[in-house]
Amino acid sequence: MRDGLVRQRHRTLRLLGSLLLVAVGVGVTQAAPARAAVPTPLDRVVPAPASAEPGGDPYRITRSTHIRVDGSREARGVAEYLADLLRPSTGYRLPVTTHGRGGIRLRLSHGDFGPEGYRLNSDARSLTISARTPAGLFHGVQTLRQLLPAAVEKESVQPGPWLVAGGTIEDTPRYGWRGAMLDVSRHFFTVGQVKRYIDQLALYKINKLHLHLSDDQGWRIAVDSWPRLATHGGSTEVGGGPGGYYTKAQYKEIVRYAASRHLEVVPEIDMPGHTNAALASYAELNCDGVAPPLYTGTEVGFSSLCVGKEITYDFVDDVVRELAALTPGRYLHIGGDEAHSTSHEDYVKFMDRVQPVVAKYGKTVVGWHQLTGATPARGALAQYWGLDRTSPEEKARVVKAAQSGTGLILSPADRAYLDMKYTKDTPLGLSWAGYVEVQRSYDWDPGAYLPGVPAGAVRGVEAPMWSETLENSGQIEYMAFPRLPGVAELGWSPASTHDWERYKVRLAAQAERWDALGIQWYRSPQVPWGAAGQ
Repeated sequence: MRDGLVRQRHRTLRLLGSLLLVAVGVGVTQAAPARAAVPTPLDRVVPAPASAEPGGDPYRITRSTHIRVDGSREARGVAEYLADLLRPSTGYRLPVTTHGRGGIRLRLSHGDFGPEGYRLNSDARSLTISARTPAGLFHGVQTLRQLLPAAVEKESVQPGPWLVAGGTIEDTPRYGWRGAMLDVSRHFFTVGQVKRYIDQLALYKINKLHLHLSDDQGWRIAVDSWPRLATHGGSTEVGGGPGGYYTKAQYKEIVRYAASRHLEVVPEIDMPGHTNAALASYAELNCDGVAPPLYTGTEVGFSSLCVGKEITYDFVDDVVRELAALTPGRYLHIGGDEAHSTSHEDYVKFMDRVQPVVAKYGKTVVGWHQLTGATPARGALAQYWGLDRTSPEEKARVVKAAQSGTGLILSPADRAYLDMKYTKDTPLGLSWAGYVEVQRSYDWDPGAYLPGVPAGAVRGVEAPMWSETLENSGQIEYMAFPRLPGVAELGWSPASTHDWERYKVRLAAQAERWDALGIQWYRSPQVPWGAAGQ
């Protein structure tokens, strides 16, 4: 019996010894990367920063790191966002405080950063992000995020180490409008799905979320004075699904969430065409007084509000009034594209009546570039969605409007439309504008795209995502990534940084981060992904 106990004791000791060796081995294996770890170079981020000067030892986030802010509520809000981002993967407390030295500091100052710019300084003792505005601090945080290992995006504790290269980044955007449009009309997307997209846009410093809230296939926002717009007009979608709409509280939640990520929501009510959902909801909006059936197809250009009826303008006034009251941003998009069932004379008459309504409720008009075929209101913005092959006459109208003071947002469909197929084999998307691979979506200059347009007339770029073929977040992501970051870079980075050969290497490094975030993406053969996504 005693011999048995001794043997058992020896086996136990051997087992404990083996476990100890395994534990030591694991410790050595985990520690090795820490000794060999090389932080991400300062110029490896997307969008490319205006200036990145490496120098000195890296900063390391540790268990004792704190995030220091001044007393402002806005800076504390950005600091709490950063802490929430870092805590799950690091496992650290990362308290937000107004006291102490070192650590991570977010500082609002009166430096020459512009309304969205920032400076990031990193050395062995501390990491400081300085900006004139909370938006600048937030954009600096997105850069910090990309300078950390991709594992920082994960929801479980990771081994690290959490190093940020030493040096200084000074950064400010090229354009003030860096947008992404999401079509929630062809297919409806929930509040949660829109929030997920907002988070992905914020990573690349997008600052406008254009929501396409109405079309032939669905009306997606509650309007108290015309309730059937949502309950009837919102009851379907492409293919005949259940559709849906946002209550006013839900829309305000989207606006609030976007603002917390420093995106401004730009709502769109497309008029006078793309209006079948509204016409089906109220017979009196039709010239013949007969409501058409709800529509679930994908053809365009067949519907029109009745320009000659006064009730049409009562309708527009009510919708604009209620939507403007829900939207703290400066802009309201009135569509205006593909109004093929509206005569030119009626189109001009309609826009002359509707644009002052937008101004009456304190908003600036945005319209698709067909608005330049009428008379754009003073201060209005026209969103160009033409192609390289668009007729010279149509381009000339846009150029003339820009020369007369109309600002332009550039969204050329064969460059920036994220719903275009990458290749003929892409299972999602459309191809009427052609196939748009990653290089094509990136390799153009907004400042020189339309010859004759004054440089100051180009307000920025926007990447629209139409949803005829898209039904869920994974499909949105597959079409957005990897093209969205390129359009974001065109809007943010100086023209001098624009180079496809260098960009594709920086883009490839993003894939590990997308995987950590659970983003579905297209593995373009044009990009040297390496082991990403394996």
